[in-house]
Amino acid sequence: MKLLSLEVFYVIAGVFLLLVAAGIAADRAHPKRWGSALFWGLLAVTFLTGKSLPPVVVGYLMLVMVALAATKQMGFADKAGASPAERTASADRLGNWIFLPALLIPGTAVVGTLLLSKLHWGDWWLLDSTNNVTVTSVCLGAVVAVGMALRLTGARSIVPVGEGGRLVETIGWALILPQMLAALGGIFAKAGVGPVVADLAAHALPTQFPFVAVVAYCLGMALFTICMGNAFAAFPVITLGIGLPFIVQQHHGNPAIMAAIGMLSGYCGTLLTPMAANFNLVPAMLLELRDKNAVIKAQVPLALSILAANIGLMYFCVYRF
Repeated sequence: MKLLSLEVFYVIAGVFLLLVAAGIAADRAHPKRWGSALFWGLLAVTFLTGKSLPPVVVGYLMLVMVALAATKQMGFADKAGASPAERTASADRLGNWIFLPALLIPGTAVVGTLLLSKLHWGDWWLLDSTNNVTVTSVCLGAVVAVGMALRLTGARSIVPVGEGGRLVETIGWALILPQMLAALGGIFAKAGVGPVVADLAAHALPTQFPFVAVVAYCLGMALFTICMGNAFAAFPVITLGIGLPFIVQQHHGNPAIMAAIGMLSGYCGTLLTPMAANFNLVPAMLLELRDKNAVIKAQVPLALSILAANIGLMYFCVYRF
């Protein structure tokens, strides 16, 4: 038995989204009251009951959400937050301690993965040590960070719901884009896109050379991520199409090293595409930048440098360890 499994945090996320939907429905001044409330309410249902619902029902719920977003039935109320003077006073009072909640998330993820997953009392385990332990630890870190933020700021317990709901509404439908694109990657894999990619790569590139196979895999991950907007969507297609047949099977590379560095290469593509709207376009909107692609333009040199480093690192490691 597990005290904290990923399903527990799905329920927490579902309850939060349900509260957001209820708050929108109760706000008569909201410009897109019922469409927004229905969208976030349906998303809450998928988190709360998605595991018990038939997949086809979840699929129809997703189609309704897509229709709401496509027909522009969603919006957000312009709610006033803290005044500039209040924010300045709070920043002066908290100083660098304000970063502590954010640092607790990766810190808890590391501690949870390495230590907390091993804690148990008889048959009762603190964390699920067999499935999704890292993701569960990240979710635990988010809950711990919220608690620490409340303690540091002295805010009321309802504030995370209000401010979180305001942020969720500002991001809008782009919030679920990573989930949708990751699912699309799985569909591509099921549809046999991987073998098609493998055939194209075999005919277009001299993959008999180990270095060429590495370059093809890393660039493929980055380019497919640019098209899809999500490295998780690119991973099954490019790994089945290039990574496994050429790096692992043909040149006997280490699949674990290949997969880890391959995902990092995909993330370089995430930095370069407007398809990753929640990462690259939403920050420009929140910061009210005139150039909506300003975030992407600032990330280009770093993304290309990291991609080149990933290619070198994979070639050095994947055939030697």
